[in-house]
Amino acid sequence: MKLWCLHLSAVFLILCGSISFAEIDDLEVEEDTADEDEVKVAKLKTDQKYYIPPMPSGDVFFVESFETDRDLDKSWVQSAAKKDGVDENIAKYDGKWAIEEPIEQPLRGDLGLVLKSKAKHHAISALLHKPYEFIGNPLIVQYEVKFQNGLECGGAYVKLLSKPDAGKLNLKEFNDKTPYTIMFGPDKCGNDAKLHFIFRHKNPVTGVFEEKHAKRPTVNLDKKFTDKQTHLYTLILNSDNSFQIFIDHVLVNSGNLLEDMTPAVNPAEEIDDINDEKPDDWDEMEKIRDPAAVKPEDWDESEPTKIEDSNASKPDGWLEDEDELIPDPSAEKPDDWDEEMDGEWEPAMISNPNCNVGCGEWKVPMIDNPKFKGKWQAPLINNPNYKGKWKPRTIKNPEHFFDDYPYKMTTIEAVGLELWSMTENIVFDNFIITDSKATAESWATDSFDIKKSEEEAEAAKDGIIAQLIATTNARPWLWAVYITVVVLPLLLIIIYCCSSSKDNSVKKTDEVSPDDPAEEEQEEEAQEEDDEEAASDSTSEKKSKGALEAEETEETGAGDSPRKSPRRRKARKD
Repeated sequence: MKLWCLHLSAVFLILCGSISFAEIDDLEVEEDTADEDEVKVAKLKTDQKYYIPPMPSGDVFFVESFETDRDLDKSWVQSAAKKDGVDENIAKYDGKWAIEEPIEQPLRGDLGLVLKSKAKHHAISALLHKPYEFIGNPLIVQYEVKFQNGLECGGAYVKLLSKPDAGKLNLKEFNDKTPYTIMFGPDKCGNDAKLHFIFRHKNPVTGVFEEKHAKRPTVNLDKKFTDKQTHLYTLILNSDNSFQIFIDHVLVNSGNLLEDMTPAVNPAEEIDDINDEKPDDWDEMEKIRDPAAVKPEDWDESEPTKIEDSNASKPDGWLEDEDELIPDPSAEKPDDWDEEMDGEWEPAMISNPNCNVGCGEWKVPMIDNPKFKGKWQAPLINNPNYKGKWKPRTIKNPEHFFDDYPYKMTTIEAVGLELWSMTENIVFDNFIITDSKATAESWATDSFDIKKSEEEAEAAKDGIIAQLIATTNARPWLWAVYITVVVLPLLLIIIYCCSSSKDNSVKKTDEVSPDDPAEEEQEEEAQEEDDEEAASDSTSEKKSKGALEAEETEETGAGDSPRKSPRRRKARKD
């Protein structure tokens, strides 16, 4: 038991030491990466796999895997516009973009589009290979996001820009007012983590576009913004108005455009008449005071709430001449007390030891007044003039329409990122827009799935302790949980085991006990060695049968108590 306790103590000390060294390593890493912004390419590991660009297996409207850094100027256009309604200093879309490898890249040579600036407006876009028209096929939008530094406040959503009625999009003027058909992707500020799916619906009566927001996912999204891992975001919009949203192939939200959007696609048939007014004689009081009620003659409103207890008397031993608090007789003025600076010194006050029962002026305790009734009020009765809660009358909605096919949206011509973020180094990669679910799944299999597998393998190398440290650094309150759940129980077990091992020591007695198997084996081995020595020694004399029997009789005693051991003792040889 004692040895087991020592082993447990050693494991506990090793665990604590590992955590401490892990924390030291984390501090060293933080110091070494202080100039992280100046590092253009992260150090490659010799055991990394090479990145193989994915190839779409079917028809696509847009794909982008950022195979070279030249793709930034070849396929994408950075906006030169200004944002309306903000200060001139921050109105420009001057946030920097780059195509580069992530800081911690699982695959050698895997590039991505990186948002590089902090607290800047960013806008970049690219034309689709061909416009997407809503003619009955599903729309699948899929891309990867990696928050390398986590995310406190900012967005990583994409906008599918609408095709104008005439001409082409001017991507150089892409800004927050540029019309879009769908906005999709993650967004967070503070504790409010979102996964947007918004589409702009055109009112067929007024021709005005209105944003329709999908209901919020029910799953917790916080980890996706803090774990610094790559995540795959997928939107599937079907021609039957249904939609599904996935993160890393896991369904996190679903619904129908006609039922799960806010505000509703189709307005109500009737609305409140804004010109209707409540009549002056409309009575909304359900209860009123009884006007016929009369105050009883014996109702005395002058009686107080509390009165003195007439049965109370001063307890014996009550000292009215004593104070409850007296100066502490053992208190001494400090040697460095300066009365000019600190004022006149007064000893601390302590409870008077003589006030066992009570001291000071004794006052009669107060009790509830049984005659108290308070101010009289007439009882409540049903209001005979009550008409209920007034509501304006309803009229037919002049803007009412019924669109049973909101899937049929404005044609999409480009994809854009128009973002503001307080955290830099957000990586975007492997965009695909298609009308084939199989094509999107194949694209993810050849890109995201491989990357995710390598990231998980790399994370596993860091060990459990490193993962615990990383998780705890993100949530410091977990230290209290570790101490309560792990450390304290281990300490109690060690203390218990060590203390109990002292009490369990074997006490020697004259009482016969069963032989120890190990002891028995040792005795038998010793006996065999004696036999061999006796056989080889030609000069040794054998004892007579009578002598042996006498010796055995002496060893067993007078024969009053039989041996408890099942073994039979062999005759010893000199």
